[in-house]
Amino acid sequence: MERLIRIVLAGVFLVLSSCKDSNPQEPDQIQPETPSWKTFSKGVDLSYVNEIEDFGGVYSDSGEVRDPFRIFHDHGANTVRVRLWHNPQWVGELTGGALYSDLADVEKTITRAKALGMAVNLDIHYSDTWADPSHQETPEAWNGLALETLCDSVYNYTLAVLQHLAMKGLTPEMVQIGNETNSGMLYPVGKVENDNWIPFGTLLNAGIKAVRDFSVNAKIKPLIILHVAQFQNSRWWIDQVIHAGKVTDFDILGISHYAKWSTISQLSQITAITREIRTSFGKRVMVVETACPWTGEDADQYPNIFGPSDSIAGYPLTPEGQMNYLNALTRAVLDGGATGCMYWEPAWITSSMKDNWGTGSAWDNCSLFDFQGRTLISIEYLQMPASF
Repeated sequence: MERLIRIVLAGVFLVLSSCKDSNPQEPDQIQPETPSWKTFSKGVDLSYVNEIEDFGGVYSDSGEVRDPFRIFHDHGANTVRVRLWHNPQWVGELTGGALYSDLADVEKTITRAKALGMAVNLDIHYSDTWADPSHQETPEAWNGLALETLCDSVYNYTLAVLQHLAMKGLTPEMVQIGNETNSGMLYPVGKVENDNWIPFGTLLNAGIKAVRDFSVNAKIKPLIILHVAQFQNSRWWIDQVIHAGKVTDFDILGISHYAKWSTISQLSQITAITREIRTSFGKRVMVVETACPWTGEDADQYPNIFGPSDSIAGYPLTPEGQMNYLNALTRAVLDGGATGCMYWEPAWITSSMKDNWGTGSAWDNCSLFDFQGRTLISIEYLQMPASF
């Protein structure tokens, strides 16, 4: 076992040592222009921005080409969410060798966010690729490890990442232990099967312990988020994680909410579920992913995930409809006592960027920019609420 742990640690620190130095401003050196994320986190997931810009994407606001991080900051965002993959070599096969969503790319994103005084939610996928309710692939470097050794790997990797970022002045304010882990993580070892939540819970606790141990001597002590997809799963899931998985030491239940895949048809139900979780479990609640289309059209040949038939009742496929829905959703979670609402990939505009499924964007009609990269009126939802 010790030999395996040394191999894992060596791989982690090899990745860390390759990252470039930077000297960003600490967040308390810049006075934010919007309410603090600690009051209500108005977040935007900008994980794709570095890659989009490298592949020709351009963003503009009020007729002027601008830095997209600055655009979101100036329109009211106070938090940037960013995903971290363990070793995404597959990305380099599509980009001519450049990697994205690895630690070096995440470091660049956090630097850009913190330079503007925005908080950061670091979303650790614990995978070399996308982790979601259907896919929780163990990183190739950890394949075949037994539960105990895999827990050691999760702990040491999480701690090493945070220590590296701290040395650069880039400690995130929030850390997600996994992404959309509805049925577990790090399959097959951490998959929930036959109603056995213990392996999954043991892995979560390993990541949680790493964050808590890091926080002992850290200036910024990251809040810990656990993440489930869709409100209809949230009440049941948190109950299972706490009582069957024996996971209690976390701060926030993060929830993905996409109307396309939701069985919750009324925003009042979201308010009620949010309030119930806070009351029953004593945990904060955040929507850590959401989106809404502003058109049924497509900017490129990459088929969109949301099509012309995916409008939300009462909210037409227009920029105004998108804005009105996002305002209403923000109000719904606020009324339930939630402490944040984050938009997933609002800057995923079309470009020459490639992934495994196409070139351009599968989200161009859900971004907060038009097909020419110009801000839509819907970006103004980030100003809501104007006061708390």
